[in-house]
Amino acid sequence: MVNKISNNIEDKLRCGLRDLNEVLSEDKIEKLIVLIEELERWNQKFNLTAIRSIEDMVSGHLLDSLSVRPFLHGQLIIDVGTGAGFPGLPLAVVDPDLDFILLDSNGKKVGFIKHVINLLDINNAQAIKKRAEDYVPASGFDTVIARALTDIPNLIALTEHLLVKQGMIISLKGKNPIKELKKIPKFWKYSVSKVIVPGLEKHERHIISLQNLKNEIT
Repeated sequence: MVNKISNNIEDKLRCGLRDLNEVLSEDKIEKLIVLIEELERWNQKFNLTAIRSIEDMVSGHLLDSLSVRPFLHGQLIIDVGTGAGFPGLPLAVVDPDLDFILLDSNGKKVGFIKHVINLLDINNAQAIKKRAEDYVPASGFDTVIARALTDIPNLIALTEHLLVKQGMIISLKGKNPIKELKKIPKFWKYSVSKVIVPGLEKHERHIISLQNLKNEIT
């Protein structure tokens, strides 16, 4: 039974990666599988995610996270309100040349992230237990990413201090947040990209890219 479940997970992941046009090494695929197996195991005790089925976690966490990969900007990335490490952990696995900070205020979830970082020897990721508004980094980030954390005007207010001058905020959303975008601060520009996540075709997915135009003219 265990082998059958493992094979189903691997098959679903490989098919999803193909649909996302992601070509990954066997080592990276293996790490993603171990990541989701550890999440399912820890979730039974600590309730880290509302997704209970490990097969649903492949689409709902791994593939959903990787859908944002083409939108990342620059070298330094911070995943704000990362929860159990999504999208930051899968992105760190597949992009070892980028540096990730995974930020969350939940100690159990940060503990899980640190466990996975150590288990999989992910040298380009660090987990920090702190709220976004209280985190003051030594230097700014090129990209802030957040998955369904809060509405977009509030996300800007919470995280713009984390950005370098030309930095971007990338928000992963379900439905197109038209009303939220009408309320963003002056000088901020945005683009909306609809994405199809394998296994989640019945659910809308949009990626919002935000940048402060004022920084481009000062």
